[in-house]
Amino acid sequence: MKIVASPRGAYAAALLLAALLVGCATPPSDPAERAVFDQNNDPLEPLNRQTLDLNLFLDRILLKPVTKVYIAVVPEDGRDALKRALDNMKEPVVVINNVLQGEPERAAISAGRFTVNSALGVGGLFDVAAKWGKLEKQTGDFGQTLFVWGLPEGPYLVTPILGPSNPRDLIGMGIDAYTDPFSFLATVKAIDEIQISRFILDGIDQRARVIDILDDLQKNSLDFYAQLRSLMQQRRAAELRHGAAPQPGANFYEDPNKSPAKSPAQAPPPPSPRP
Repeated sequence: MKIVASPRGAYAAALLLAALLVGCATPPSDPAERAVFDQNNDPLEPLNRQTLDLNLFLDRILLKPVTKVYIAVVPEDGRDALKRALDNMKEPVVVINNVLQGEPERAAISAGRFTVNSALGVGGLFDVAAKWGKLEKQTGDFGQTLFVWGLPEGPYLVTPILGPSNPRDLIGMGIDAYTDPFSFLATVKAIDEIQISRFILDGIDQRARVIDILDDLQKNSLDFYAQLRSLMQQRRAAELRHGAAPQPGANFYEDPNKSPAKSPAQAPPPPSPRP
């Protein structure tokens, strides 16, 4: 019997990790320390720093060298076309989650994008929907859906390989992996190699798009870990609201990832600076 590691298995492991870590931290009693604790939402910081060191090591010896070759060999137009095709394969998941979030207009836009770009854009290599139909790319994942439904995010986590996240988003990634039609078809047809290739190409492409950003961040940050955590939390807070800024709260340290509020359509946030 042939056994092939699947990205869905990685997401299942991440989901299990999220379940084990939810609610495991004890906040400090000192008011000043508690304010900083609440702001960072990082009770597992020592473990997270060790995991980031592991990820940076793997990045240094494997992912970054491969990414540099990818950038050198594939021209920018080719990389952009590949990203569009990979994003097009994610559109059904975006549709599903926007329906679950009660966002029929966003779901319809994503469904239209998938139909047009798959048929006229050579499987998504060209974004015909945005150019001709003015159908702009939407965001939507199950972590975002859980946010809309009111589930707390849990503590900030740095996971091996997958990078910065939190229990809510890890659960969301696992659900998205199992509801993705392309992933389901690959599993049914026993062609996990295609899914693994898609997973690897997506990771390399994402790394290529932030290679200079991360290099500058590492060179110029007094604390790269803290800076990366702040950027990731801010980016995700905007993404959860489809690019809209969080509503100001009475408490300065209030978690921006809490409690949803409906917002008008906004442009999606920039690429994630994930090592």
